[in-house]
Amino acid sequence: MKEKYLFYAMQGEKMCFMHLLMNAIDMHDGGHEVKIIFEGQSVLLPKELEKENNSLYKKAVENNLIAGVCLGCSKVLNVLEYNETLPYPLLSDMNNHAGMKPFVDKGYKVVVM
Repeated sequence: MKEKYLFYAMQGEKMCFMHLLMNAIDMHDGGHEVKIIFEGQSVLLPKELEKENNSLYKKAVENNLIAGVCLGCSKVLNVLEYNETLPYPLLSDMNNHAGMKPFVDKGYKVVVM
């Protein structure tokens, strides 16, 4: 049975995020509906991943897996200006942060990493 999964990235550690990307892409390739949100410290990662032209990150972007990046955390961690240039939206539906509820309401199971 095909499922819907939201990968909610909180950690700013690149190795942890690489595993999140591998799992998200694997599940997407297996026919599941997958979305990824950058929240917390992970909002620092897009700049690093873009700069190094990371292949897993590029594949996630190309497959439209990334739902967005947290606006509030981008402001607090001083990456808002850069994150505004990304090819996916800034999310602020939960007190200026990226909430899980819109996805849970659509039947997504949440995986926090």
